[in-house]
Amino acid sequence: MINVQMALIRREIWEHRAIYLTPLVIASLVLLGSLTGSFSVGTNEEIASLGVLIVSNLSEGARTAAVLGILASAIPLFFFAMLVLGSFYALDTLYAERKDRSILFWRSLPVTDTETVISKLITAVLVIPLVTAAFVAVTQVGVMLISSGLIAVQNGSPWHLLWKPAPLLDLWIVQTWFIIVFSIWMAPIAGWFLFVSGFVKRSPLLMAFLPLAVVPLMEHLLFRTDYFWEAVAKRFLSMPIFTMSEGWTELEAMFNDPVELQKLTGSLDLLAIFDFKGFLFSPGLYVGLLVCGIFVAAAIYVRRFRDDS
Repeated sequence: MINVQMALIRREIWEHRAIYLTPLVIASLVLLGSLTGSFSVGTNEEIASLGVLIVSNLSEGARTAAVLGILASAIPLFFFAMLVLGSFYALDTLYAERKDRSILFWRSLPVTDTETVISKLITAVLVIPLVTAAFVAVTQVGVMLISSGLIAVQNGSPWHLLWKPAPLLDLWIVQTWFIIVFSIWMAPIAGWFLFVSGFVKRSPLLMAFLPLAVVPLMEHLLFRTDYFWEAVAKRFLSMPIFTMSEGWTELEAMFNDPVELQKLTGSLDLLAIFDFKGFLFSPGLYVGLLVCGIFVAAAIYVRRFRDDS
């Protein structure tokens, strides 16, 4: 079973090169931009450039926060690309094989519909996020190397100004954790997209999002309730991933207030802002996985009995 899944996942990566080409393009653009030596750390121009980091007499905690801001500045680009890529992949993967009739070839192989659909779910929920997280980490190392050269040219010490205060391991753990758990939390959306991809005859994008707009509207008009909309909206807005702690105060200072930034001392505890236990024991997690399982089972059914071949 594991060997079959690994082979099917490799097939998905081979067939959908955007899984690694998309983050590769973003990484290339970020590294190209890093050659200018300017990064957006926050909204305040006083702490927005690498040059300020070099010449400022920052405390240890403030320098760590500034380096963290530099390294984290590209994460939203990768994250947004991952959302778009994952959505289009899930909506297209079962639809495309029916449209081009390649399903006939894959059905000739000793692979069940269940194994095939599950491999596509794993690709959408785990493989794409893991590839994204890997490219983010590699890009950050590249930014560090390029920035080290820029600092050295200006007679600074790359080790003292950049590498020593950089919380690389904690940052990689935190960003990988966030990317993966966000994808798992959104698994019911991925399951819905897979079902739509396997069921509709045309326009999977429209058919996937139209019910998300029509159902809550009809519920509100007919029953004067908003349960469906609240369930969908809370899925995006109420993820039990973060916890309120001093880490938030420190990060807010880094992004908004250069005066408070100067007051930071010691090391930033990035792991403190994530609620690992709250996520793992959240009822919403397992309800979402159950809903995802229902949609995936439906996708397996329609692939088996309702393809267009």
